[in-house]
Amino acid sequence: MNQEISGLSSMATRPVLADLSEHLRHSCGIPVRFESAGGVEVARRVREGTEADLLVLAAGALAELAEEGLVLTDTARPLWVSQVVAAVPDGAPAPALDSEADLRAALLSATAVAYSTGPSGTALLALITRLGLASTLADRLVQAPPGVPAGSLLSAGRADLAFQQRSELTGLPGVLVLGPLPGDTAIDSVFSAGVLASSGQPGRAREVLDLLGSDAASEIARAKGMRAIGPENL
Repeated sequence: MNQEISGLSSMATRPVLADLSEHLRHSCGIPVRFESAGGVEVARRVREGTEADLLVLAAGALAELAEEGLVLTDTARPLWVSQVVAAVPDGAPAPALDSEADLRAALLSATAVAYSTGPSGTALLALITRLGLASTLADRLVQAPPGVPAGSLLSAGRADLAFQQRSELTGLPGVLVLGPLPGDTAIDSVFSAGVLASSGQPGRAREVLDLLGSDAASEIARAKGMRAIGPENL
């Protein structure tokens, strides 16, 4: 019987990896199980010695772990690109997002803006600063706890505008996804994977890693709001 391949991942890739694990189990006969948490939490657990075979995280976070010797350097590879999208409570008026001016207007009209931990939240704060709105919005920004979708703050009535990876907002009850940010305000996050140095079966983990980069995996990722990495993202 095939021994299960275990993996750790950030929440943004959880929907993709859930479907991919089912695909690998049924189509390839390879049992794979990923445990997902906030990216910061996952990185902390890896540094504290949590054992697993594969790791899927934002590219920068995974690269840092590889530099620390916790990910086998020759296995680290970018897999998917995810767009950050805006969302409002379902049933609320949907503001236009066709231009930077529209985005500024949406931010300024919001009473509370939800954002996430991890790379998308960091990028959003940088964008708000670039737009010259950091001081204006300082008291309106609400960061979701690690591992909690920013969209859940919309349905809970704690925010009326939220930004996060599409995969984490799509399908959430009470949430209306507006779409990606316009023009050069768009935020893309690259997610990478690699074999953990703690893996007890690195050879089979490499095989699964190759399958995560396959055309079939790319189609599954696309259905969950991500796209396969391209030369323009490297």
